[in-house]
Amino acid sequence: MPFSNLNNIQIAYDDQGSGSAVVLIHGFPFNRSLWNEQIDALSESHRVITPDLRGFGESESSSGTATMTMMAEDIARLMDVLEIENATLGGLSMGGYVVLAFYKQFRARVRGLVLADTRPQADTEEAKEGRTQQAERALAEGMATIADAMLPKLLTPETVAKRPSVVKRIRDMMMSTKPEGAAAALLGMAAREDQTQLLSTIDVPTLIMVGRDDAITPVQDSQKMHERITGSRLVILENAGHVSNVERAETFNEELRSFLDLVVS
Repeated sequence: MPFSNLNNIQIAYDDQGSGSAVVLIHGFPFNRSLWNEQIDALSESHRVITPDLRGFGESESSSGTATMTMMAEDIARLMDVLEIENATLGGLSMGGYVVLAFYKQFRARVRGLVLADTRPQADTEEAKEGRTQQAERALAEGMATIADAMLPKLLTPETVAKRPSVVKRIRDMMMSTKPEGAAAALLGMAAREDQTQLLSTIDVPTLIMVGRDDAITPVQDSQKMHERITGSRLVILENAGHVSNVERAETFNEELRSFLDLVVS
């Protein structure tokens, strides 16, 4: 597992496989291990890059607000270091916010987009206030309160009841997140731009995936993105919640492989 100094922050990442580059960006409050199943599925035919965003996993935290624009710039600098001119970028949840910010800034470096369990719109004032309170709570109390509150919204009730290893994996990821990193990202998400108008300008192949039972970014959000992004493909994953790439990894990977074949051809 290498590190790279990007914008005065040590960023940890994995770089596996060879072929066309795919950069997968994790959601909040996770780390690059969120993509383990996707790395296994793709690395035989693609070069798969999975960074820990600043403040998450083994990457260093930055002070203040970690904006989506800042995180997108980190990804661009990492691509420079790895001598990757362009790539397919995929993001889940907050990772999707970063992907859209990246597209807005670095369109020429994007071959395709994967938007999983995410949305383009900015937070409402109520949601912004909620994130600010969460950030304060993370710094004061650590990650346990946030993990316990989020967990039932991330997974389907069936997964919570019948797949304890998945529940433990997701909770362990959240608990390993640095409180200062979580707080900085929460403030960054609260401050993010509304990217709805950007969608109609997207002119690269785009795959949109969402869990049927996603309680955080509902199916309707993905349907609206699909309507605005010309030529996009929408896949609704049955019996999956917000971390659909983990709950329904096999189907997620099949769709992702088929999409990447299209992008590369």
